[in-house]
Amino acid sequence: MSLVASSDVMYRLLIQSVVDYAIYMLTPEGVVANWNPGAQRAKGYRAEEIVGKHYSLFYEEEDRAAGVPEHNLEQARHTGRFEEHGWRVRQDGSAFRAHVVIDAVRDDQGQLVGFAKVTRDISERHRYELELLEAKVLAEQYSQEMANLSRFLDSVIANIPASVIVQDLHSQRILLANQQAERLFGGQNASMIGQLPGDCLMPAAVEYLEQQLARGARSSKGYSAETRVDTACGPRTLRSRALLSQHRDGQADYVLFVAEDATEELAAHAQIHHMAHHDALTGLPNRTLFHERLKQALLRGEDSGKLTAALCLDLDNFKNINDSLGHAFGDKLLRALGKRLRRELREHDTLARLGGDEFAVVLTSLDNPEAACVTARRLIEAIAPPFQIEGHQFTVGVSIGIALSPDDHDQAEQLLGYADMALYEAKRNGRNRYECFHLELDVAARQRRLVETDLRTALHLGQLQLHYQPVVDQETHSVTGYEALLRWEHPVRGMIMPMDFIPIAEETGLIHEIGARALNLACQEAATWGTEQVVSVNLSPVQFKNANLVHIVTLALADSGLSALRLELEITESVLLGNSEENVRTLRALKDLGVSISLDDFGTGYSSLGYLRSFPFDRIKIDKSFVHDMCDSREAMSIIRAITELSNSLMIKTTAEGVESAEQMERLRAEGCSHFQGFFYGRPAPASERLTHISKLGGD
Repeated sequence: MSLVASSDVMYRLLIQSVVDYAIYMLTPEGVVANWNPGAQRAKGYRAEEIVGKHYSLFYEEEDRAAGVPEHNLEQARHTGRFEEHGWRVRQDGSAFRAHVVIDAVRDDQGQLVGFAKVTRDISERHRYELELLEAKVLAEQYSQEMANLSRFLDSVIANIPASVIVQDLHSQRILLANQQAERLFGGQNASMIGQLPGDCLMPAAVEYLEQQLARGARSSKGYSAETRVDTACGPRTLRSRALLSQHRDGQADYVLFVAEDATEELAAHAQIHHMAHHDALTGLPNRTLFHERLKQALLRGEDSGKLTAALCLDLDNFKNINDSLGHAFGDKLLRALGKRLRRELREHDTLARLGGDEFAVVLTSLDNPEAACVTARRLIEAIAPPFQIEGHQFTVGVSIGIALSPDDHDQAEQLLGYADMALYEAKRNGRNRYECFHLELDVAARQRRLVETDLRTALHLGQLQLHYQPVVDQETHSVTGYEALLRWEHPVRGMIMPMDFIPIAEETGLIHEIGARALNLACQEAATWGTEQVVSVNLSPVQFKNANLVHIVTLALADSGLSALRLELEITESVLLGNSEENVRTLRALKDLGVSISLDDFGTGYSSLGYLRSFPFDRIKIDKSFVHDMCDSREAMSIIRAITELSNSLMIKTTAEGVESAEQMERLRAEGCSHFQGFFYGRPAPASERLTHISKLGGD
């Protein structure tokens, strides 16, 4: 067979072998002359269904009516090419995004013999580029009889986004190089075809390409690589494959090299990987990467015999700053704080942001436990100086918990849990300090978990009950109301007081269910008393995070039938300390229901007077610590006097808590205190046993 005839055959084989492109010829009138498998795969038609029909059937009815297909052919006829990105419809009616190229094909005399049409489904990856390009190498041998198809194939290769080079196995000369290859590897804009690689390539690319071609020549299965290469377009990462091209008799004559530029793809993957392992706000490692680093550090420490420390950090009072100045301001603070902390650590240590204002540190290769403590002190000192952000100056503290491996534990999850226990201890002991884990903390944590479990059971079995302590009017010596105090009758441990389970309920979120249960029970029991006595119910600061709090109170009143005038809700100053604007709105909504609002433990905070301006309280309760010390402490007596004078001037009732003696009662009465509460009048008791009246002397 002649070289020309062989080329014709191979061209036909090429077109029929392409499956990722719809490749076919159109007559000058636009009739489909042939149909390759790629066209069938892309559009769903078989060759016998489409050959001989006008190509306009691929367009929407609206486009056909507007003459779009004819217009596209006319543009290709006059300019040589029509190209667009648009939607096309398959036989089954489904649409796909296509890159369409229509090239006018002319013979040697310039007469139009038809159109070469390429439709590419750009929503999928091209899998068969190598086969198509290998066919292009073979197509160099084919005849002039299919020259039109050869021109068409040239236009296809020009649209392939990969570098293609074919080298003669014997002469080592380059037989084919597409535009992408010459753009990346060529030097001085000279053609690479017919030359040796060393004569036509950029110096930096010669060694790379010769190495890839040589490896491809030695491998019958092909050689793949991913390499960073200095090209005419700068450093690029190329994903390449080189393989032998064989005749039918198995003899290899050519080496085919195809390289895809993967630089942007790899950069995108690297960015995705970075985002998956780093905190978007601070750029620090996130929880996922922190756990990986901690596990790696523990393995290295096991091999080296050195200590590894896990530190849990939590900012003190960050929420107040966030609430008062806004989240954008808080974000700037976290970024600035992260930089300060990072500067205090060694390069191989890890600082991570786990979320919110929680940070964590991995310290590696420590010689002794004291080294971790030294670092903790340095971190606390690093953030002690005031921060200057947007004209604001303020300080924050940090609490730190430390756990060591292998002393405390050698597994990452457990070690971090121990560090968190130590952090809890640091916060409990005053904040802005560090604590090291010790076994007693684990015991305490287990005890808290046991209490939590038992508390859930208590809720389910109704073991929580209310005791009522009377509130006495100093003028009439009558019981005007009761404070409802929660008690837990544990089947094994007996009576448990609120101080032993309410903090755990707040930590776990059980306080919302417990608080609602106490509120409903107090309203129901008070509704049966047959008196106008008021019942006071304490609200935890955590309950104010519940957006349904006002609704819960409304339902409690409605279900029990208790008048809102007989319900008093007691809050502490900490309710107003955090997110005060939102909480004040909640308090106003509660007061709009008709209930009274009492400020409990007044005087123990540092801005109590400011609270009286922000909200019209109905009652102030003087903390029992002042009452206890009033007979021995002039300062305590002065505070009580100031509170009562202020309350009387604002026409706010005052209740002194913790009254245990006649002397205390008389002094408080002399100072103008309007109500008393304490053991002098009665201890808390179940509703059926509550004190209902007292003598005029004030005792039982």
